[in-house]
Amino acid sequence: MMRATEQNPVAEDLKAALRQPLRAPETVMKLDRLGSFHPSRLSFTRTLIRRMHREKWRFDVVRNTLDKDGFGSFVYLIHTPEGPVSFIVFSTPLDDVDRTDRVIAEKWDMCFTLFNGVADDADIERLGRQLPLQEAGRLSERELVMSRANKSVRLFSSVIESLAGGRQPDASEIMKIGYLIRTTAVYGNGKFGALDFDRVRHSTPFGLPFQAEMLTVYMARQFSIDLIEHLARARSQQNAVGLSRHLKRAIGVGNATGLGMAPFLVGHPQLISQWIKVREAAIQLTKTKQAVSSADIQRFSDLCDRVKAHLQQWITDDERQGARILVLQRELNEVQASIPQLRKMHAPWLYLADWAASHTSLECQELVNSMILEIYPDEVNGFERLMGVEEFSRLNPTMKISKLESHIVERYQWALEIDYADRDAQHYFWYVSEEKEEPRLGRRYSEPGSEREMRIGIGRDVDALYQTIRSLANEADRLSVADLLLRHPEYRYIVARIQSLTEFEYGEIHDNLLGKECLPIDLLRCKLAIFGATRFDPKSNLWTRITLFQGAPLYDEIHLESVDNWAFPVVQLDSELN
Repeated sequence: MMRATEQNPVAEDLKAALRQPLRAPETVMKLDRLGSFHPSRLSFTRTLIRRMHREKWRFDVVRNTLDKDGFGSFVYLIHTPEGPVSFIVFSTPLDDVDRTDRVIAEKWDMCFTLFNGVADDADIERLGRQLPLQEAGRLSERELVMSRANKSVRLFSSVIESLAGGRQPDASEIMKIGYLIRTTAVYGNGKFGALDFDRVRHSTPFGLPFQAEMLTVYMARQFSIDLIEHLARARSQQNAVGLSRHLKRAIGVGNATGLGMAPFLVGHPQLISQWIKVREAAIQLTKTKQAVSSADIQRFSDLCDRVKAHLQQWITDDERQGARILVLQRELNEVQASIPQLRKMHAPWLYLADWAASHTSLECQELVNSMILEIYPDEVNGFERLMGVEEFSRLNPTMKISKLESHIVERYQWALEIDYADRDAQHYFWYVSEEKEEPRLGRRYSEPGSEREMRIGIGRDVDALYQTIRSLANEADRLSVADLLLRHPEYRYIVARIQSLTEFEYGEIHDNLLGKECLPIDLLRCKLAIFGATRFDPKSNLWTRITLFQGAPLYDEIHLESVDNWAFPVVQLDSELN
């Protein structure tokens, strides 16, 4: 089967863009900046929608056994140029006391799987037994992704009541919540028996990371809309109306994301480096454009208006994020006020980005970057083909330790500047819960378990290696890495990591993830923004709620030429429609 990436070979100009001078890793890879990222046209939700439009995907409902209470099975068949995939749903009864955001829950309102090919009755019967068990069940290599979700009960009930009564629901209520269902996990990459990504990318339509997972979330959103209309008709066949199209698009999928996602950024440094480098290359390419037309400036001005409305609808109870949104609103007004001046400049986006870097918050700086990318689809969209990378771990035993030391000094200065003898520098340890096999955060000096900590403290490990190499300074030009590891085998992992990242300059987070000041929420936001999440609503420093695909076109709108025009989604309120 020909891969999508082979059908669309990466152009030389995109490869060249990756070789241009970009923002330094010590600027980009700080936790506070990573925690200020916004979605962009390179986010995975956006690239999936564009791909479906470009390849003319088709969607059919091929099975519906839902009863009057909305319980049963539902199957969509998705036609792609590389073969069909099935999205299979099981909707089951759930007592309110069992409904929770926590990933450790054992019961859910509904569960889903993305199935490679056309599922037959035997497949659906098997999945009907296994899928509701989720982590206690077993999948086959035909399943690519497994997920589950719960209803957002208050909004879910309110929308049913309105539609069954022949009227549209209150748009302001949909705006406040943003979704009818919340996922608590989207599992792929071989978990629980599902097909491993190395095989997914070679034998299914999903050659780039997280495309299958994003399609699962997108289809879960569609099912939530179909389910709500089904239940409204079941309640009142004569009076019920369908949800209006603008409100359907206002519906996203909620997600509660915790520490389980955070170690991914440490465990996949080459992939993270590629994601960040591609984003930085696109930013550099667009912000340095000199031939900026009046139409480009007008598009940016119009986008400012949309972003301002989007920020007004970004609701959070978190004090820290709420304060950041207020600052962002004020700073965006200043950005918009500069537009007349930008019209007179030779390289206005470079001026704007530099001004933002010295006058505004990190949140505003990264917002401006995302906005500039939005103006240039022709230049930026092609970068999406570069978002995958072959990951590897490679140890070079013949390297002299003097060269290894030089590399550490050059690339890990941030790690060497931390005093790890200070208790605050090792305040936290990361470990995996034995019961649920999920990452957790412990306090080293007041909680047990630090002897089982995960390899998250990269800076500390690099510093320990460096100090050992320094102690061998008299032999540095003679000793090889093999000699070092014979004496100190405990450094094998960190040496292999350093050597494997020589060409991946954005692979390390330039902060101490064990330190007392570490905010894991910043790790979550970075990855979620790359996914395409909006409406970040932190519930603590350890977990957040977000929304995916709010504002996205529906699957019967994929053919529209305006399919990509949904960045910074805004819900049209009832008063604005009159």
